[in-house]
Amino acid sequence: MAGVPEHVVLLHGFGGTHRAWDGVRPLLDPERYRPLALDLPGHGALAAVRPITFEGCVESVLERAPERFLLCGYSLGGRIAQLLALAAPERVSGLLLISTSAGIEDAGERAQRRRSDELLARELEEGSFEAWIERWRSQALFADEPASVKALASADQRRNDPGALAAVLRGVGAAEMEPLWGRLAGLRVPAVVAAGARDEKFVALGRRLAATLPEAELAILPGGHGLPLESPRELAGAIDALARGRSPTAC
Repeated sequence: MAGVPEHVVLLHGFGGTHRAWDGVRPLLDPERYRPLALDLPGHGALAAVRPITFEGCVESVLERAPERFLLCGYSLGGRIAQLLALAAPERVSGLLLISTSAGIEDAGERAQRRRSDELLARELEEGSFEAWIERWRSQALFADEPASVKALASADQRRNDPGALAAVLRGVGAAEMEPLWGRLAGLRVPAVVAAGARDEKFVALGRRLAATLPEAELAILPGGHGLPLESPRELAGAIDALARGRSPTAC
């Protein structure tokens, strides 16, 4: 007999919306899973939320999520997922962290990232949103991204308000989060850390994350940084493996 379906909460990355998971959700067995893709504050339907803080993002997700759930976070959503799991581990049955990091430790690197994020924020406020999207998608992080994936990602970015995205960069940009590496060693939640095979930077970060979390495994999946759009079937498989307590395809 089938058991009670497991709730799966899905958190998108910066500049995306809950629609980033449109390719993943239909691949999850509806008899086993109840996927819930949420907009993060400053994105999609929550564009008007202010202030945008890490604490507020965690509270926003917890308020809308079921009592207990498997948590999946991509990029920015992965950083929010780590903070949420640290804040409320009793509510998280499993943790899938995708193309993400536990924070920037070097003070100089953080300062440089804050300056670059401020420039991006000003461009969002003062320039053409279409031109900004084109520049964002052309950065090295998305090199070799298939045209179909770029089209999906760009369409999802257009569902956002540029001024709200500027506020997201200033409130919960990568430079604004205190590094979590030292705290994660005490997080005893079954976890999978996933990265795309072409995404060398986040493969290295993923290895470190998987080694830091006590109950984590690493999964290197086909694709680049934007796995929810490029490799939905593989991510659905990683969710299923995590929920069933099985090992994902690993490197």
